[in-house]
Amino acid sequence: MLRPSYPIITDRLILRPFTEDDLDAMHAYQSLPEVTRYLYWDPRDRAATAEALKRRISMPALEREGDVLVLAALLRDTGDLIGDVNLAWLSEPHEQGEFGFVFNPAYHGRGYAREAAAEMLRLGFEGLGLHRIVGRCDGRNEASARLMTRLGMRREAHFVQNEIVKGEWTDELVFAMLAEEWAAGRR
Repeated sequence: MLRPSYPIITDRLILRPFTEDDLDAMHAYQSLPEVTRYLYWDPRDRAATAEALKRRISMPALEREGDVLVLAALLRDTGDLIGDVNLAWLSEPHEQGEFGFVFNPAYHGRGYAREAAAEMLRLGFEGLGLHRIVGRCDGRNEASARLMTRLGMRREAHFVQNEIVKGEWTDELVFAMLAEEWAAGRR
């Protein structure tokens, strides 16, 4: 089980559970076609964003296999919500997890996603005691693939045209890291 103590403070970010007050900032990036281009869902209108927010608010901890922890990423200096990160507990007996990230493109290229994603890896390995964490992305999403590589994850798979996303066949890249690799990278 993982119930982090909030807020989680990193060098430049605050990670915390979502609140109802996050609707406008979340909608600002979830409504953008460039944000959802490689995701399973389309740009969200305000009502769909409100539904997604409601789900996120209900996910502040990992209590059992199948749970997903979703946190808002805010700038420490301004308190602006700039994205979200998540960690899913895929298997308790196999100690497996999966993480992901979605950020407002206005904040791309500054290392914020990397900082937040690294914290989710830390929570998975050091907080939940996972053995292995994976990250997946559309094969065309070069920015996400580069980020996972910079985090020290290795590309384990490239599935060719394995899913139909938004009406077209797409490739999928799978990256992974083991707890021992995480620990070695922290030394």
